[in-house]
Amino acid sequence: MENYRTKDLAEAAFLYASSKRLIQVEKDGRICFFVFENKPSCETLANSYWRKEATANAKEFSDAIRTLKDLIFNQENR
Repeated sequence: MENYRTKDLAEAAFLYASSKRLIQVEKDGRICFFVFENKPSCETLANSYWRKEATANAKEFSDAIRTLKDLIFNQENR
């Protein structure tokens, strides 16, 4: 099954907070891509996010942003 990639932090945080499995963070120059399993499922969630129809637990979303930022920071320090 194909993976889903996004460079948008908030979209990635929503997917992460929605229990989508983050496989890795890929760095391409100064841009980081978040790679998730199950592209079809992620696309459905991402579409609802961009249509402003998505819902998520605010605490889980906040925690997801913090976790993803930590992962980006760790990538930059390697």
